[in-house]
Formats: sequence, structure tokens, C-alpha cells
Amino acid sequence: METEADILFEVSWEVCNKVGGIYTVVSSKAPLLKEAYRQYFLIGPYFAQQARQEFTEKTAPTDIAKIFALLKREGIVGHYGLWQIKGEPEAILLETKDFAASKNEWKKFYWDNHRIDSLNARWDFEEPLLWATAVGKFIEKYAAGTKKKVVLHAHEWLAGFSLLYCKAQNAKVATVFTTHATMLGRSISGSDRNLYEMLPTLNADQEARQYGIIDKHSTEKACAIAADAFTTVSEITGMEAEKILGRKPDVLVLNGLDIEKFPTFEETSIKHRQNRDIIRSFIAYHFFPHYYFDLEQTLILFIVGRYEFKNKGIDIFIKALGKLNERMKAEGHRKTVVAFFWIPRDVHGAKAELSLNKASYLQINDYLSRNIKQIQQRLMHWVLRCDADALLEGEHSITEQLFDTDALQGLRRLRMNFSKPGNPLIVTHNLPSEEQDIIIRNLLAEGLDNKDDDKVKVIFYPVYLTGIDGLIDLPYYEAIMGCHMGVFPSYYEPWGYTPLESAALGVPALTTDFGGFGRFLMANKVTDKGVFVLHRMGKAENEVVDEFTDVLYNFAALNEKGRVQQKIAAKEIAGLADWKELIRNYFEAQNLAVQKVWGKK
Repeated sequence: METEADILFEVSWEVCNKVGGIYTVVSSKAPLLKEAYRQYFLIGPYFAQQARQEFTEKTAPTDIAKIFALLKREGIVGHYGLWQIKGEPEAILLETKDFAASKNEWKKFYWDNHRIDSLNARWDFEEPLLWATAVGKFIEKYAAGTKKKVVLHAHEWLAGFSLLYCKAQNAKVATVFTTHATMLGRSISGSDRNLYEMLPTLNADQEARQYGIIDKHSTEKACAIAADAFTTVSEITGMEAEKILGRKPDVLVLNGLDIEKFPTFEETSIKHRQNRDIIRSFIAYHFFPHYYFDLEQTLILFIVGRYEFKNKGIDIFIKALGKLNERMKAEGHRKTVVAFFWIPRDVHGAKAELSLNKASYLQINDYLSRNIKQIQQRLMHWVLRCDADALLEGEHSITEQLFDTDALQGLRRLRMNFSKPGNPLIVTHNLPSEEQDIIIRNLLAEGLDNKDDDKVKVIFYPVYLTGIDGLIDLPYYEAIMGCHMGVFPSYYEPWGYTPLESAALGVPALTTDFGGFGRFLMANKVTDKGVFVLHRMGKAENEVVDEFTDVLYNFAALNEKGRVQQKIAAKEIAGLADWKELIRNYFEAQNLAVQKVWGKK
């Protein structure tokens, strides 16, 4: 699709500043926008630490440097350079700490022009207000100095003040606003109320006041109404925005990924085996001091995301695991399921018991490594000495053939040191008020306490997967590739990058019809292979949990060939959300905004 604007400014709080999923949205599609527009700039906030990691500062072009000089008189410092992502797009970062003295004047400005109620706002509202106002000033001045068609595309309310400023100043700029999730929708969903049943009769402004978010809600609403083109990232968010913000989206700008950046299926297969073995080592020293189960017959599931118990579907995941455990125990199922909860929260270091287990496990491994040549020689002599039939009949004790008496005594001491009484831990780290943690309380309520006879084992791992956490030591994507299935049963999920990323890494996943990605798959009629779509809308919780349990049970019943087929299907499904396919939605929205300002070609 041909783009009608000459210059695109894409504005987001997450440009060179990773906070959440919008960082992925903006950064992963930037190379295609750079390719499509004559001039393309990303604008974000300047934070020195983040900038050192992601931003290479350059001498600003003359036209930009002149605007920087004008802004500096108002306490706004501009930085020009390249964002260190694929394609190295041009980026402008604005620093506003010396602009903060005027915050009350700008609150009045937005009340007078857009009825934004910020009387009781705090710094988490004021800081983006100041930054995005500075962005609006920059773009206003840039547009005034050119006859070219300029588009300002703002993501979320934090960047939306740039759009509102330009509208109030009658700047010759076409504006696009994208909401990725409404503040009120997230708040209602997170408070255990049924958002989607409430929507038809919802008084959004009244609810926003009750939740104490009227400042952010009124900003979001003003941006949606004022923008030349209003967009959301999914069908479900569009339904929400129409009722909460008072405008139906003009275009759905579905979220994608740069699939070329992800490994091929062959590469993911190799990575799966390598990283699975690393995760198995962790499982071994977590569980095997207490009891043993066959790792070759063990499936590794995971859930990852913010600690939002209901919104992220952690509540129904725990209930489904409880039902799955009882079902597998009753059948004497040969498989074991280990479910990781990679849900970060505040912690006080890893549990001492787990660190000791790891040290003991490594001691055994090191002992065997040091004695491997002797073991190999003794095994070779035994094979040569034995009659062929005797090998099959097991007439000789294998341990006697592999180890001499001293070696066996050494192994015995190490194994005794490794052994521990009781059940394995449920949580890997020390938590403040652990007994009050809602995940732990609900796991125990469902009987998921890692007893010997449990077929479903659970591990609450409440730290970020950085690759240097001291336990599994795998980065996020590497850890995903070591698992068999990702589970994302969200109640509130405007899009849902995690199941898409999981599929792109060749790992089957589960999402829901409350998630934008899930509804995208439903529209494409691919919902029960590779990526499973759990039906939650309009259903009672017990129905949802039963269906969820069935999906997990059927997946656990698959043999290796069946799991490989699911991996192939997942990888193929991810291709549906390649930015090369979805970027046209952005072009459509930006062209629509241009036509509103300059008319159709």
C-alpha cells in the first residue's frame, strides 16, 4: 500500500525505553515504516541509563538542531541519534526535567482545551504530560517549517498530549492515536468485575473517578475523539474503546512480529533440546532430593507475564492444573507435568534450600565427570568380559562393574547429602508475607503442593528470566524454547504478544477469545492446533476450567510425533501475524489521517 504522507513521527513513551509490550510493537515494525516513508522519526523520552543501552547520539541535522535550540529556552533538551534496533531508525529523545516548573500551566491548558481533569494527578501523570507536550511543540515547529505532509502517530495516553497540543494550536499535522488498552478496562478487569457484561450500561467517567484514574481516562478519551484517525490493536479492544472512550476505531492496527528475526523450525528444534536439558537439570535438583520421576516422560508448561491474578488468567490456570492433577492421578498416568509460573514480584533472594540442592547436584555431576574415564574403562572391560546373553540377562550388577568400592562410597556420601525429607518447594525465592501470596494460597487450595504422588508439579519462579538469575540461568526466549507449551489464559488481553512469541519460537501455546490475538486466530479459523483458543466469553468459570483441563490433558497425551506436529503448526500460525502482512493496517490509518487534513488524492 502506498503511503500518502512525506514525514511520519511515531511517538511512544517506550521508544528507547522498554517498559512493556508497546516497546515490542514499536521496535519490531520500525524497519518497515522506515522503508515506507521518505522521512521517519521515532520520538521518546530521554532517560540517561536507557539511552546508553539503546541510543547512539549523533549531531542533529540543521532543521532539527534549530528546533532544539528554540526548545532549550523553555527547559526542553533534545537529543538526536539512532535507535539501536534492526534498521537503526532515526530517533529523537526529549529531556524535560527543567520544563517541570510549568506543569500546572499545562494542566490548565489541557483542561481549557480538552477538558482533561488532572486536579489530583501525580507525577506518573505529570511526567508524560510534560514530555508529550514537549513532543507536540517540536512537531508543531517542524511542520511549520515545511510544506510536506506530516503525520503524528501517538501510542497510548502518555504520548497523546503531543496530539492534543497540536490540535489546540491548529498545527498542520495529521494525527493518529492508538490505544493498546484502556485504563478503565484494565482497572475494572483487575478488580474481579465482569467488564464485558458491564460495557452496554457503563458510565465510564463515573467509574474512572471511583478508580482514581479520571486524569488518565479523560486524556485517553480526549485523544480518541480529537485524532484524525483513531485505532486500536484488536477487535476486542475496539469494542471496549467504543463504549469507554466514545469512538469506534477507524482501523484495527493488529500487532505483529518481524518473523525473520526468529529462528527457523530446524533451529528451534535444536534449541528446544539444548534448553530443555538445562531446565531438566533445574527440575532434577528441585525435586529429586525428595523423590524421583522420569524426566523423559515429563512435559514442561509455563505461564509468564505481569502479576495480574485475574487479568492474566492465573486463577483459572491453577484450577485447571488442579483438575488435571486429579485426573492423571486417578488414571495412573505415566506422564508428569511440571508447570512454571514465571511471574515476577518482589523477592528477597533465592531460597537457601534450593541453592544447597543446586550445589549438591553439581557436586555429584562434577564427581562423575572427574571419574568418567575410569567408569568408561571399567564398562568397556565388563562388556568384553561378559557373554552376549549375560548382558541381556543382567547377571552382573552394573554398579559393581562401573565403580570400585571407594568410588561407590564417595557416590553414596554425595547422594545422602543430596537427599531431603518432605515435599519440594513451591516457590523458588523468599517472598515478603509468603503465606499471603495469592498464587501460593490458590495452589495449596487446589492441592498442588508437590507431593510424591502428584502428576502435576508446580514451580512459582517470581523473578525475571534474564539469563543470570542464579538458578535456571536462561534468557526469556531461550527458556521458552526449552518448554513444551506456553499457557496464556487471559481475561483481559488487548492483544497478547506472549502466545504469538511462543508460537514464533516453535512452542505450542494457549490463548483465549478475550485476547486480541485469540480473536485474530478465530477470524482466520485456526484455533485448535499449534495455538489453542480457550473460549471464555459468555461462559461460566467452571465450563472454562473444564475445557481448559481437556486441552491440557489432550496435549499431555500426545506422543513425541504428535508434539512435533503441534510445534510445526505453531510456527506456521505465527507467520499469519508477520509485520509484512499487518503493516498495511498502519498505512491505512495514517493515510486516512492525511486525507482528513489534506483531502483525498
